[in-house]
Amino acid sequence: MNQDTAAKGFAAMGSESRLRVLRTLVRAGVKGLTVGEIQARTGLAPSTLNHHLKALTHAGLLTQERAGRTIFNRAAYAQLTELASFILSECCTEEKMD
Repeated sequence: MNQDTAAKGFAAMGSESRLRVLRTLVRAGVKGLTVGEIQARTGLAPSTLNHHLKALTHAGLLTQERAGRTIFNRAAYAQLTELASFILSECCTEEKMD
């Protein structure tokens, strides 16, 4: 993962509401949730929720899949794992060895 991609991912999580949506989807697991289910669990207004889902999708942090008239939203676990690995990749590299 390059620094630009990581910055976009972290920026997308920089909103309390988007972070709430993303954590809700992570808890839901691989099955994902519909927009209505996310709205019920987060209490976000439909238009606001749509805005946040679009931002998270654009950053690659969630995926959307249409099944008929229903759209399932899922956390992009691989991308989230890459973000965690990116931020921790240089952990403690400057500590002195005693």
